[in-house]
Amino acid sequence: MNYSEFAAFYDRLQEADYDTIGGYYHKLLCERGAAGGILLDLACGTGAFSRYFADLSYDVIGADISPEMLSVAAKKPCKNVQYLCQDMTKLDLFGTIDCCVCALDSFNHLPDKNALKQAFSRVSLFMNEGGVLTFDVNTPYKHYEILSGNTFIFDYEDLYCVWQNSDCEDGKVDITLEVFERDLDSDVWQRHTEVLSETAYSLEVITEMLTEAGFSNIKIYDWLSKEPANELSEKAVFTATKQ
Repeated sequence: MNYSEFAAFYDRLQEADYDTIGGYYHKLLCERGAAGGILLDLACGTGAFSRYFADLSYDVIGADISPEMLSVAAKKPCKNVQYLCQDMTKLDLFGTIDCCVCALDSFNHLPDKNALKQAFSRVSLFMNEGGVLTFDVNTPYKHYEILSGNTFIFDYEDLYCVWQNSDCEDGKVDITLEVFERDLDSDVWQRHTEVLSETAYSLEVITEMLTEAGFSNIKIYDWLSKEPANELSEKAVFTATKQ
């Protein structure tokens, strides 16, 4: 999933509160003693979290598979941030990292369990002992009960987005994004289409994969809280320490 069409509109359509989410992840890293040092912002997209953590004095590596997303990120230069165009399942860094954040359900975009396990293993390979991986994922509950078969509309000034979801099967939802942008000079609307998929895995399966990749002390929280995730959680947050 490269977001080749969607990159130009991502920041305008993304409703995430980066300061709140970034602060939450920073707190989780602090609690594990992993604040500061070299941070990998995995699936960094347009670099909003990379810039956030750089402002907190982390040395940041932002990695993303999409050259289009990274092109947008590069237009907002920030000290202490280096961007790499890499597939997370084939991550190949120049040195080791002290912590890794992968936010906004980026791991859900991987196509299957083998790809997810490979991504965990590549992060583990480059992480120093005692380093911390933290990330969020959409849960099977969200895929089956919230996304499955539903359509969502986002209506902004000069930008309109239709988000269509297929019925969920085996945790997978196919997503079609239709974005309509109005040209201010000609008053003509242009249509852009992005097709992607997200797959949700049980918390138990993710925990098993993390353990096999060399992580321990795994905690699972409900989104933006310290309460344990449960069967009704739409988004779960994992923290794990490299053995």
